[in-house]
Parts: sequence; structure tokens; C-alpha cells
Amino acid sequence: MTVSGVSVPEVSLPAVSLPGIDKSHPDAAWMAAAAAYAARGRPISRPNPAVGALIVANGRVIGRGHTRAGGRPHAEAEALAMAGAAAAGATMYVTLEPCAHASARGPACADLVAAARPARVVIGCIDPDPRTAGAGLARLRAAGITTDVIDCAAARASLAGYLIRSREARPHVTLKLATSLDGRIALASGESRWITGSAARAHVHAARARADAILVGGGTLRADHPRLDVRLPGLEACSPERWVLTRGAAPEGWRAVADIAARDAFGAAQYLYVEGGAGAAATFLRADRVDRLMIYRAPIVLGSGLAAIGDIGLATLASAHDRWQHVARQDLGSDTLDIYERLR
Repeated sequence: MTVSGVSVPEVSLPAVSLPGIDKSHPDAAWMAAAAAYAARGRPISRPNPAVGALIVANGRVIGRGHTRAGGRPHAEAEALAMAGAAAAGATMYVTLEPCAHASARGPACADLVAAARPARVVIGCIDPDPRTAGAGLARLRAAGITTDVIDCAAARASLAGYLIRSREARPHVTLKLATSLDGRIALASGESRWITGSAARAHVHAARARADAILVGGGTLRADHPRLDVRLPGLEACSPERWVLTRGAAPEGWRAVADIAARDAFGAAQYLYVEGGAGAAATFLRADRVDRLMIYRAPIVLGSGLAAIGDIGLATLASAHDRWQHVARQDLGSDTLDIYERLR
């Protein structure tokens, strides 16, 4: 494939980090598999969450599903349709509590599951939607189905955008930085193409495909005129909406975001990918609106270049500690990707 005019090897979508899997728990592996499968629905499932469901009998998956484009069909309905009558007596693993509210678009999943008569349903996360919020669980138990809720970090991680939006009315925010070893994103002259190599840039394009929207600062837009699309074969249609952090007007095809603290600043987006520059990165970090850091480092030293991040308002060095947990590292050609999750 060709990315930014450079031929690079084929790449798949980046792995979704699913921390906290307790491998000693008998249901952990199946729930982790359901959570990983759920990623196929992100972000096309919006406005619904990307849910994953597996139906298992005699140690084999006989049905699987993830939330489809536009939110329908739901994961449970798809898995039940695949399993058919064999779902009776089996075990269903679903990352989010089956919905308890019917809609014009389809029946409540709790009713569908109850009618299929699995012997057991294992749920990774209770739905915060007040229309369900325990009601789906209660309906399954009332139907005589053994139903367990396990404290599953993998399921919660796969639903991060939906859960944060439900709790804080904002999207899950990933801040991506591509820097030199000394934390620079450009030479002093402003030259920045390219800090990282072709494999890292392809990985960024794959990460973009998981986002509802991608945002840069006004200075970056004016200086670099970035395309911010996905240029991987077969994923071009997954290009996210393009947003710019500015109090002015946005160019055609872009959306202006003036105040990231405003309740309606991000619409219904569940996943926002922030690509910079230093001012935009600092704005999100200062407001404590970053949930994940993806830092791509190239084995180069630039010296007095442009810093990756501006002032984030830290008053003391102590206040910088105990904020971030390192969760993954990956080599991408000569570059290295480190991923950090915000500790909350």
C-alpha cells in the first residue's frame, strides 16, 4: 500500500488495549474475546455503543455478533441468529447488559435472549442507560436464566467511549504525538515531515479509522493543511469527521470546536482522536480531557525544535506524578509506540 506517497507493508487495525483481564477467572477468556470482537463495530455503531456477544456450547463458539452500522442489529440479535436453536442451553457472553427497552428499530435484546433460553448469560458491564440500567439483568433472571455480572476491565475498556459519554457527556479522547527522542515535533524552522517512518504513519491511519472525529489546532491547520483522512486500502470510507480547535470559522468540510468544556462541544461523538499541535495538546491536557496517550517516537534528536506540548498549567512537579499508566509498547519499523491510560 502507499501512505503519504511512501510504500509500506500491509497493516491491520491496531490492537485494542483490553487491560485487567483476570486469566484465572473461568469466564475471562470468553469475555475478552467478546470485547475484542466488539471492536469491529467501532465507530460505525454510533450512536449506539459497540457491543460484542459470543454464544458458547461445549467449548465452541456457535454464535457471535457485534453492533452493526447505525446501531442495528445489536450484537445479541446477530449472535442468536447465527446460533439458532442451538442457543438453548448454551452460555452467552455479552460485553454490555442486554437492552430492556423496545424501539421502532427492533425488540429489546433482553426479550430476545430470554426467548432463546440459554442456560446462562455472562455480562461484562451494566448499561448506564436509564432505560436499561439493571432492568435487562432483572428480566433475564425473571425468565429463569442464570445471569452473572463479572467485573470485567476488558469489557469496560471496549466500551470506553460509550461509558465516558454516559458519565461525563464527552467522548473518550486519545492524544496522538509523533516526536523525536527529545520530545520535538518539528525543527525550529517548522519542518515536520516526516518525524516518524512509514510504518508508524500507517499505524496512525489505522488508529484514525477507529475514531468518530479527528481534531487539530488552528495553527496546525493553517501551517500544515492536513488531510486527516484514512489512506489505507479498504478503509478509506472510515475517515473520521475533521474538527479544528478555533474560535473562528472552520473551512468547508471541517467543524469548529471553540470550547472543549462546553457540554455540546463534541455532539454525539464517542471517540475523539487529537493529533495536535502543541497548543491543542496542551488545551486538552490542561483541562484533563485526555484518556489515552499514543506517543510515537522516532530515533532522532532535534535539539531546539518545536516542543510537542505547550504549558499545561502544572504548579508542582509532584502534581505530574501518578496520572498515567503504561499499558502497551510496539515497535513500528525503527520507531516505537508507547500507549498510556489516564489513571482516574
